[in-house]
Amino acid sequence: MRGMKRITDYSWEEYDALPVADKAECLARPDGMPFHTIFAQQFDRARLDRLCDAATKIRSIAKSRAGMEFLQRLLFHKRAMIYFTQPSSRTFLSFLSACQILGLKTGEVRDASVSSEFKGESREDSIRTFSSYFDLIVMRTQEKGLAERMAWSLSRSKRPVPIINAGSGKDQHPTQALLDIYTLQRSFERRGGLRGRTVVYVGDLARGRTVRSLSNLLTNWEGVRHVFVAPPQLRIGDDILAMLRDRGQEAIVSDDMAAWLPEADAVYMTRIQDEWDESQGESARIDTSRFKIGLREMALLKPGAILMHPLPRRDEIAPEVDADPRAMYWRQVRNGMWIRTALIASTFDCLSRIDHYFRDNL
Repeated sequence: MRGMKRITDYSWEEYDALPVADKAECLARPDGMPFHTIFAQQFDRARLDRLCDAATKIRSIAKSRAGMEFLQRLLFHKRAMIYFTQPSSRTFLSFLSACQILGLKTGEVRDASVSSEFKGESREDSIRTFSSYFDLIVMRTQEKGLAERMAWSLSRSKRPVPIINAGSGKDQHPTQALLDIYTLQRSFERRGGLRGRTVVYVGDLARGRTVRSLSNLLTNWEGVRHVFVAPPQLRIGDDILAMLRDRGQEAIVSDDMAAWLPEADAVYMTRIQDEWDESQGESARIDTSRFKIGLREMALLKPGAILMHPLPRRDEIAPEVDADPRAMYWRQVRNGMWIRTALIASTFDCLSRIDHYFRDNL
């Protein structure tokens, strides 16, 4: 891509001040697909369609022994570090499974106290060390901006190892948004797609990074209506509302979940994120009783609507709802493995090989 912006052309201060679209270009390979995956805004409609198509092909290929052997040969010569200093089970296991499907050997650090950070080493130095041993770093951290800063740093090193952001502070969780989009696409692909859909987000919208990332990605479809339902203390940030309105999409703020359930094509539930409390018991003092879904609330949903949740859940969705065919959160979990497999394959420029195998063998 002639004239493409390169991350190596900028100091950190210059790069950090760039508009998001320019940052996305800096983080991409020459074909436009991400080299580093840091934020949701890197994915336009074409890239989303490409990844979702690849995920569906991969899951079809993986159904046979021959197909799995093909997939595991794709990246058997590569190694991945899964560096999670913020607790996780689904995201960690999803990435671990994705690496195994593609044949990558993995290492992991899930507790900084067992690394040299316990001795005072900076996280930046730890990650730079990982880049000496591994060909990919998947990282999840409570520190906002760390993944992006390390992407800039490693790109300027002699070993520019790609980074995938698996959750960064309260800001971004791009791969969760990818699996959410993949779930939405699969749910509505035979029913007119995502254009013009009403998505109702419920719960802790002030601190839930999954909602921020998903609402960004949904602007790739025309006419999506975003309804943010939360207690006043947990309402969505003004920056997200401004972003949606700047892109010509309707954004509504409400504290009345029951009023919006009959309008919803998709309901995206979230838990209270009390790990971000600034004072003890801060979240417990908020009345969340009107922001939970049981069988009575499910009766308000349209027959064709779906219920999503990034998990883990607490009591915001009653267990008896799990049997409802509109409950998609367990499918989201499995979809996450496939879309993350597609993302890793894309990071190493393997999608054309997957296309060819699918065309010739299925």
